[in-house]
Amino acid sequence: MQASWLRTSLALGAAALSLAALTEPLRAADTRPLVVARNMDIVSLDPARSFCDTCQIYLSAAYQTLVTLGPDNKTLVPHLATAWEVSPDQTRFTFKIAPNAVFADGTPVTAADVAWSLMRLKHMKADASFLMDALSAVETPDDKTVVLRTAQANSEFLQMLASPYAGIINRKLAEANGARSGENAGSTDQADAWFFANSAGSGPYKLALYRNGDQLRLVANEKFWGTPAKISEVIVKQMPDAVSQLQALQAGAADVAMQIDSDTAASSKDPNLVLESVPSYNFIYLALGVGAKANTVPLTKPVREAIAAAIDYQGLIEFTVGGKGKFQPVAIPNGFPGSHDLPAPKQDLALAKAKLAEAGQPNGFAMKAAFPGVNSYGVDLSLMMQKLQQDLGRVGIKLELEPVTFAVWRERVASEGIPITASYYAPDYFGTVQYVQFFSMMEGSSWSKRAHATKVEGVINAREGELLKKALAAGPADSDKIFREIALEMIGDKVIIPVVSPDLILAARKGVTGVRYSACCNLDLSQVGRQ
Repeated sequence: MQASWLRTSLALGAAALSLAALTEPLRAADTRPLVVARNMDIVSLDPARSFCDTCQIYLSAAYQTLVTLGPDNKTLVPHLATAWEVSPDQTRFTFKIAPNAVFADGTPVTAADVAWSLMRLKHMKADASFLMDALSAVETPDDKTVVLRTAQANSEFLQMLASPYAGIINRKLAEANGARSGENAGSTDQADAWFFANSAGSGPYKLALYRNGDQLRLVANEKFWGTPAKISEVIVKQMPDAVSQLQALQAGAADVAMQIDSDTAASSKDPNLVLESVPSYNFIYLALGVGAKANTVPLTKPVREAIAAAIDYQGLIEFTVGGKGKFQPVAIPNGFPGSHDLPAPKQDLALAKAKLAEAGQPNGFAMKAAFPGVNSYGVDLSLMMQKLQQDLGRVGIKLELEPVTFAVWRERVASEGIPITASYYAPDYFGTVQYVQFFSMMEGSSWSKRAHATKVEGVINAREGELLKKALAAGPADSDKIFREIALEMIGDKVIIPVVSPDLILAARKGVTGVRYSACCNLDLSQVGRQ
């Protein structure tokens, strides 16, 4: 094993952090509930089953990961681990767990809890399980040391561990309530319902109540081993649209909102509100179900190219976010490794018509378009799809729009596919691998399954998988170039078509502090307080 612990200064800083946590006197939290207004997209509160933006906010408050993202949204900082070491070949990752870390019931956090939690995430075979695909073995030399191994080099594995879905669970408590971590966890685990009513983490908050379609309520963890929560109670309140969220802020019924669009924000002159527009790594995308059951014509490469060429990208940015957003050429956020100097998307109606003719569809065809009827990152997907309906109609492609609930959408896209749909994505950590594993058409990726790509010859792209292996074994300078090659392949697939990366409007009442955009967690509740 490589002898030196990673970045002595990091380890010393972590030790100081742990000492501060031990010596800092507990202070009384603000007892007034903090209300966060959002359109919730929760499908599970189990770290191994969750996969949504609201889930990120909740999980990062109730659970802790080994490492987490710092305020710059790029640098890893200690969380449950006070120090870590990476072998030169990027296959062995050794962590020292904070000696004073405890779960909300006072039980010490051990290496066994870490091993069980991460293997459970891997074996659950749910949306976020791709984060642990590389994990091949776990060793626990003692209660406070855990060694994670990957079969192949994985230079981004540390970043993956910062995802809130890699939150560490109280193993004994979860197992007593039906949780399992073995290879068949996806079918044998019976804890999903329990997690909707209980949390089992070591974070500054714990779950008090979840009521579907109404609210998610968190209370401060009185046994938290670190700096106490600033607010004693947080309520994430279901509010479906930007207007209702703004009205709630103005009336004092909400303290924070993160789904207010630019037009709605511009309409507010309330001196009691602080509305700040900041760049984000979030994006809205279209996806083509190449093997969807309801396809009326084969979605061949020329047809997919025609659809991409028919889209008025600039018009969509103006229409959805009032121009306060950016083009995103590929399903990798602008600014992430591999996203530089990519060809910008542009509308070309002549090319679209030529491609349709090449595909034997000169007069166009009809497509069913089911999508989540939500407002995400300030973008109303229903309105966006109406604009897309107009764009594609100009080349003869007729969209039949069907907004559905997020839960229905997830089930339908997984079971039978959807010819054309739209959705949204926020980072789980700072790194490009998640996007390749989720959006590329390499075999086994999340969207190759959702697009039912194996049903159509020529859609699976083996080169993307080959390039990914090279990127994971390379240093930062070389991996960036390889990730750019993958990005060009993903653009060429024409299955996932990003349409806008909206700026994020952070909205809060005056006096609320610590509201910032987090690339792993959306909103870090541990930092939010009041003056």
